Amino acid sequence: MTVRYCTSSPTSFHMATRTVFLKALALLLLLPPLAHADVAIVLNSKDDDMSLIDTTTYKVIKRVPLGKEPHHLLPTPDNRYVVVANAAGNDLVLLDPENGDVVKRVPRIADPYHLGFSPDGKWFVINANRLDRVDIYRYDNGNLTLAAKLPLPKTTSHMTFSPDSRSVFVTVQESDEVAAIDLATQKLRWKTSTGKQPAGIWLTPDARHVLVGVMGEDYVDVIATADGKSLKHIVTGKGAHAFQAKGDGRHVFLSNRVDNTISVIDMIELKVVDSFPVPGGPDDMELKKDGSELWVTSRWINRVTVIDLATKKIKQSIRAGRSPHGIYFHNHAPRL
Repeated sequence: MTVRYCTSSPTSFHMATRTVFLKALALLLLLPPLAHADVAIVLNSKDDDMSLIDTTTYKVIKRVPLGKEPHHLLPTPDNRYVVVANAAGNDLVLLDPENGDVVKRVPRIADPYHLGFSPDGKWFVINANRLDRVDIYRYDNGNLTLAAKLPLPKTTSHMTFSPDSRSVFVTVQESDEVAAIDLATQKLRWKTSTGKQPAGIWLTPDARHVLVGVMGEDYVDVIATADGKSLKHIVTGKGAHAFQAKGDGRHVFLSNRVDNTISVIDMIELKVVDSFPVPGGPDDMELKKDGSELWVTSRWINRVTVIDLATKKIKQSIRAGRSPHGIYFHNHAPRL
């Protein structure tokens, strides 16, 4: 065994080390800063937590406890937070939209299943699914003031708003109805019958119609916003459920949970223009900002399915928790 010793003097050695360090530091300063990972927030409703997934590497960063039965989420009007509704926990959780960190909690919010802000940011609405009612809050600079609890049996489900913020349209799943509510008066404008188990609801660009995914059937019901009259059925697939904007102001995606497909609906022509398979009970969706990928919660197989929209093929299948439901990107495509 041979032991080699440094023959240079301590002074020359330290000077050489310092020179190497300064050169390395100079090179690091020339490099662009590390990009912050774009994060998909996925709510695992049966595991009471969320999966945070890197949308570039498709890897799960971590799982974070949230509360009992988180189902839906959306950003605040100023995009400062993402609000998660814990339906069985009777509270809201506010997240940092960029990294999914839990910022704070809002307690004593009864049965928040589905939730929404009016376009003008003045109203916050909760569909209390188990309590068979719609709770309407005034929203002012982050503060909630309860304005009304409107009974609407049975099983209030999803919602959408008129662009002038005067009305909210709500599906009532177990009584097979859709209702329009005047936000200023907190009174019903109209209520109409539809097919079995209406779920997702979406407003057309001209605001003349709402599209209703009729989950117990195989179609979307086209209903006039003025009076609640059903005008047309668009056949899509069994288990017609949730909507997501394509970002072009004309088309919307619809998940068909039973047929395991996604339909693309032309909201001007009011017809299906495309369809592609997605396995495992496709539910909620999110679209990448560049429109290249559609991320879908495959609720029955505990996965998130990533669809390459250029090919309509599965690009990735990512393990999530049990019954993944709501999904959100901070950098998403326009909600048009």
